This record gives sequence, structure tokens and C-alpha cells, in this order.
Amino acid sequence: FLVKDLLNLGIESYGVDISKYALDNSDKELAGRLHLGSADDLPFIDSSFDAVLSINTIHNLNKKDCIKAIKEIERVSKGKSFIQVDAYENLEQKKIFMSWVLTAKFHTYTYEWEKIFKKAGYTGCYNWTII
Repeated sequence: FLVKDLLNLGIESYGVDISKYALDNSDKELAGRLHLGSADDLPFIDSSFDAVLSINTIHNLNKKDCIKAIKEIERVSKGKSFIQVDAYENLEQKKIFMSWVLTAKFHTYTYEWEKIFKKAGYTGCYNWTII
């Protein structure tokens, strides 16, 4: 669990989850560090964090909300962020992806993601999960 791992390293960290059940059943030592919410409407003030990580999460939103989530990540970070999303580079990779995808509501080619990052004004780093 990322928040707990970072805390064990002495890094002050916070997390967001859409599941009240997950929050209610998390380690008690994480109380106050995990917040109920969604990436497209983060419950934090502008420039709250030195760094923001979103690994394999925002593609579980529709395209419009993916763009909102990217803007939100940009808003709450102080200029350092990393996003990883499901993507593919060619038709063969897309076919493999389509045979196993379960939760991603939005997915596309890497070059299309790059356009979306640019449209959202994203200045952080990004990478892909490609099967």
C-alpha cells in the first residue's frame, strides 16, 4: 500500500479512494491520510503537494473525467507529478489489451494520450502500461 510504504520511509503522504469500504477497512495508522474522493475532483487545495503520483487509476474514468483528473493533478502539485495509464502503440497491442481490460473506461494510443496531457495543460511526467 503506497501511503503506508511512504510513511515508513518518513515521507508525509496522503491518498484518495472512491471506496468508503476501502477507507473504513484501511490500517488505523492511516487515519486522516486517506480521503474519500475521485481523481477528477481532488479534496485538496492548490499546490498542496511537492509531488503527486497517479499510477493506473485515471483511465478508470471516462475521457472527459480523465482530462479533469489530469488538470486536478496539475492543480494540487507544486510542479512535480507522474501519471501512468493504460495505452497501446499499435493494433496488435490494442487487440491484446481489449482481451483483458476490466475496469478502464477510457484507453487509447500513446500519441492520443500525449494530446490529452497537452490539452489538460499537464507539465509532469507520464508513462504507459502496455501489454
